[in-house]
Amino acid sequence: MDIKTDIRNLKGIGEKTAGLYHRVGIYTYGDLVYYYPRDYMQYDEPVAPAESLIGSFIFTRVRLNDRPLMRKAGRMAVVTSNAVTDTGIMRVVWFHMPYLTKSLSAGHEYVFAGTLKRQGNTWSMEQPLIFTPEEYKKLENSLQPVYPLTKGLSNNAVKKAVKQALSYVKTGKTAGGLSLEKALAGIHFPKDTVELRNAREALIYDEFLMFILRIRLLREENNRSANDYIINASSRVREIIGSLPYRLTDAQLKALSDVETDMSGPHAMSRLIQGDVGCGKTIVAVLACIDAVLGGYQCAVMVPTEILASQHYDSFSEIFTRFGIESEICLLTGSMSPAAKRKVYEKTEDGRAGVVIGTHALFQEKAVYGKLALVVTDEQHRFGVRQRGMMVEKGGDRIPHVLVMSATPIPRTLAIMLYGDLDISVIDEVPARRLPVKNCVVGTDYRKRAYHFIEKEVKAGHQAYVICPLVESSEGLDCEDVTSYTDRLKNELGPEISVACLHGQMKPAAKDRIMREFLEGKTMVLVSTTVVEVGVNVPNATVMMIENSERFGLAQLHQLRGRIGRGDAQSYCIFIDCKESEKSRKRLDILNHSNDGFKIASEDLKLRGPGDMFGIRQSGEMQFRLGDIFSDATVLERAAKDASLILDQDPGLEKEENAYLKNRIEELNASSDIHAL
Repeated sequence: MDIKTDIRNLKGIGEKTAGLYHRVGIYTYGDLVYYYPRDYMQYDEPVAPAESLIGSFIFTRVRLNDRPLMRKAGRMAVVTSNAVTDTGIMRVVWFHMPYLTKSLSAGHEYVFAGTLKRQGNTWSMEQPLIFTPEEYKKLENSLQPVYPLTKGLSNNAVKKAVKQALSYVKTGKTAGGLSLEKALAGIHFPKDTVELRNAREALIYDEFLMFILRIRLLREENNRSANDYIINASSRVREIIGSLPYRLTDAQLKALSDVETDMSGPHAMSRLIQGDVGCGKTIVAVLACIDAVLGGYQCAVMVPTEILASQHYDSFSEIFTRFGIESEICLLTGSMSPAAKRKVYEKTEDGRAGVVIGTHALFQEKAVYGKLALVVTDEQHRFGVRQRGMMVEKGGDRIPHVLVMSATPIPRTLAIMLYGDLDISVIDEVPARRLPVKNCVVGTDYRKRAYHFIEKEVKAGHQAYVICPLVESSEGLDCEDVTSYTDRLKNELGPEISVACLHGQMKPAAKDRIMREFLEGKTMVLVSTTVVEVGVNVPNATVMMIENSERFGLAQLHQLRGRIGRGDAQSYCIFIDCKESEKSRKRLDILNHSNDGFKIASEDLKLRGPGDMFGIRQSGEMQFRLGDIFSDATVLERAAKDASLILDQDPGLEKEENAYLKNRIEELNASSDIHAL
């Protein structure tokens, strides 16, 4: 199989359909076979509703009592009907599906699938999946993939396309002990949970192994690099620390000392500053840049979004101006006009720009640096090893120092494996001036009260986030999505409260505009997916409500919660537990009683293990395609040990048996995607 073959060569995919696949990042056969399911539907034998099943996702046989009726709730179409089950009447409701009034018929039998709820003496289901008895018979007792979708792209269409693409997979490669063909077939279309578990573990092992080999080899390169830029700690920085309107914590001072020791030492610095949300990493980076600028050198600060780049630009500028640091600070982003970019390029090349802050535009071909001595990357897990390397290459023949910052709370044992090319400093204190966020874990029956609370906070002049796991409603997943939820919330809160929608499938310009309007207070409530996890600083936001909290890893929920509590007012986080099981409540209760990200991450690691392969995922962590550093920690540890054995015996991967690994690494390094094929 040529993984670069265009998907339009597959049967049933023309220009229009290809456009839908492009929206979810699928352009080639390779993109398709590595487009893993986000979940699996186990088609069990239908059961009758029962008290013990409330909160569970079930399949149940029903007969419709009456023809479905549709009503309008603002701009939203709501379809309702009553169905007869073996144990009583069930009230069913669908949103945004007006066509059901014609496709469902009174008196007919169906199989419904959804989360069972209770309303008084009546069973209820929202947005159930619908099958005819004949359709369900074909699926019963099988395990079927559920893919991330976009509007116009059905789960069945993706399944058919993946099956076609898999038929072209003919390689001798192996993934964690299985042939690549078997591993990929097993992850998409497993015969049972055993085959799925084996395929998943094999592919995760392969993913981790390649990642660790790459960073260990990069570490060896860095260790051979002499310090081309001796940057000594400046007495001016000590004066600034003493004049700040707040006192730096001991952990911040220790991290700065580590950085300054590295920059004046014998080798080029490669250091990670790992710290919880709100611990004050940015001021450490600012002070390190001041050291470099006062030494006569340049710094580049790379961040994942344009709006975050703008906020950093404002922060750096304010501190440089306040303390009289005479060095020009420039902003460089992809959306700037060619003329504006040209001006910045001129200043970076001739050295007038002491600090350049921007997005990926910083390492584009036209960006040339005269004396780049320090590269800072913020929110490290948003950038790949190769992207960081491309920025380092901007130093030309001389290797700049690298300072990486991450707010991802990873236990140190895992961090050492994942950041093997970096020395690690941890800021494990939060400035005392911040009020801790108040938390509550509640069920779905609390929603109305939560809406009233959001309304109250907004009327008091504050703002709120609402987080949903999906962009749009998805076949086979009983989860809230930002598209439907935004309409629902607009109806609940009324026209006086402005509500906006944000998700990762939007174009960068649209995302920046929406986020900027929220930052400026033009939008009061932002309904978003986890794209706000690495967001901007909005001190006025005091409420975060997270739907389907049970579907996220605890560390990521903590990251999301870090978007609030940044101002002087008390902030509140509401975790909606849609599953309401004892297990999910026990997990979420950890967040209820702690705001310490490192403690939460460690507890998450204890609670979860290799068995948790359905549903919960730290989607923000390192952005692996399939692996999860928490639930797959044992696989990560095995891959790390094997990588050490391989490199101990063959440091340059020159032996014939390692030729395949060397070729894979070269392929990966040629790509800007850290997790490319």
